[in-house]
Amino acid sequence: MFTLAHLSDVHLSPLPSVSLPDLLSKRFIGYLSWHLRRKSIHENAILQAVINDIKTRAPDHVALTGDLVNISLVKEFDQAADWLSSFGAPDWISFVPGNHDTYVKLPWEPGLAKWSGHMTGDLNMPSTRLSGNISMAFPYVRQRKNIALVGLSSAINARWNKAGGTLGTRQLEALEQTLINLHQRGFYRIIMIHHPPLPGQAIDRKALSDASELKQVLQTAGAELVLHGHNHKDMHARLETATGMAHIFGVPSASVKKTSNKPAAAWYQYQIRRNKGEWQTDIEIRSFDDHSGSMITTSKFSLDV
Repeated sequence: MFTLAHLSDVHLSPLPSVSLPDLLSKRFIGYLSWHLRRKSIHENAILQAVINDIKTRAPDHVALTGDLVNISLVKEFDQAADWLSSFGAPDWISFVPGNHDTYVKLPWEPGLAKWSGHMTGDLNMPSTRLSGNISMAFPYVRQRKNIALVGLSSAINARWNKAGGTLGTRQLEALEQTLINLHQRGFYRIIMIHHPPLPGQAIDRKALSDASELKQVLQTAGAELVLHGHNHKDMHARLETATGMAHIFGVPSASVKKTSNKPAAAWYQYQIRRNKGEWQTDIEIRSFDDHSGSMITTSKFSLDV
């Protein structure tokens, strides 16, 4: 059996100190949003409860689907690098970036390069790509037993009023080839992406621009699980593919307290095994309980084939 933890949208706090030049960009909007709204709902104590719960369960691997930071300050990347190190080793945590991790255009070295150990593949695949200021290959693939984790980057430098993402033609083509190859080799395929992957799963200004194209790739090549964040809520969709049913899950933010329109912080545990030639996946949702201040199981279920 292989056990995987999935969390997303950490939004580390507090926001580091900023200078006026830092705010002469889209960061100004994010800075206001943080101080007017976000800092009152994202709490380190809640995030720590989630992390402690994951460590207690000791899964075989962790999938972290983006938004470690808030407005892509250089100091935030340092802060997040320290946090990642305290959470776990790069070979235990697989990360894909979110829109807040590319909030503004930033060179690779002072930004995402500081987390590159968590975005490096270890299974040699024929198709890779380079995208924007993310100077490494996506998709990347990590092999853990008979599980293949496929990391995608939907993170782009969106316009001032946008929080959407894009994969691009080359990444989509590489993904299709990769998924077909992995299926032929008998792997259970888990895709990690920040933005919800299907059309209509996010409002227009926050959506994946090529969700229709990604849906077609999934229908053609197949996948067993697709894990995402971004919407800060529990989501489960099913998609019929050429190789069977793909289950698509989104999780709440890992640091947020319950509000009138969003659930409290949570993480998902997936237990994957092969029984008589068929894959079986059992899921447990662990959520932060405001009353007890601790993590509790709020749902348990198994996936249909």
